[in-house]
Amino acid sequence: MACESENGMNKMLAPIQELLDTFVTRSKQILKDNLTGIYLHGSAVMGCFNPEKSDLDFIVVVNEALPDSIKKEYMDMIVELNACGPAKGIEMSVVTKSVCNPFVYPTPFDLHFSIAHLNWYKSNPDDYIQKMKGTDKDLAAHFTIITNRGKSLYGEPIEKVFSKVPEKDYFDSIWNDIADAVEDISENTMYLTLNLARVLSYKKDEVILSKKEAGEWALKNLSKEYHPLVEAALKEYSDVGLVVYDLELAKQYAEYMLSRIAN
Repeated sequence: MACESENGMNKMLAPIQELLDTFVTRSKQILKDNLTGIYLHGSAVMGCFNPEKSDLDFIVVVNEALPDSIKKEYMDMIVELNACGPAKGIEMSVVTKSVCNPFVYPTPFDLHFSIAHLNWYKSNPDDYIQKMKGTDKDLAAHFTIITNRGKSLYGEPIEKVFSKVPEKDYFDSIWNDIADAVEDISENTMYLTLNLARVLSYKKDEVILSKKEAGEWALKNLSKEYHPLVEAALKEYSDVGLVVYDLELAKQYAEYMLSRIAN
């Protein structure tokens, strides 16, 4: 699927542009010459950003791994900006340039933050800095979004920093996200309903879709018996009113979708 036009993307990002600009400015101040680039991915570049339902997704690429003192300064900045961000906050990973091209999988990261980890950092920042590093299979999906539809906010061009993620690694990444959908869909119905459609659409048509686009794809390509579930998920994602899910249908849908994806 073609990327949004530059004008269309800029218009969509206008309400959060000040936050994006501040993120870039503060990152440059803290990381200095070690900063390779800052890249935006997720709903903010895929035409479906909703400040009540979406987070802001950044990949920060550095030349060399960060010392703990810089990690602490950077995390303090992230937490400060997170308080000014959308409802789901900021999600950010710092990776070294060496794992982006050639691509390494599972992908090592040097630092990560999401709103789920906020209390950990606030309560014990030293422990957080020591332990928040490792590998993350989700980065294969994030890098794929960046190379297909992402936006460079600062630094070297996307095509210079990131190599293409092999299809087997991308599929393993997105499969890992939905593998337990039958057990989990009752608790996370909207997300898994749309994400299952996103994975199947890639398996069938090799397209990289947002959650909203995947829901629309499902309405065109799946049996009508699942349309009420998908329509409810799209309604919740768009935040247009109260949604009540048929959880038995959701579980049936998850079993059906996993079967089709596995086959």
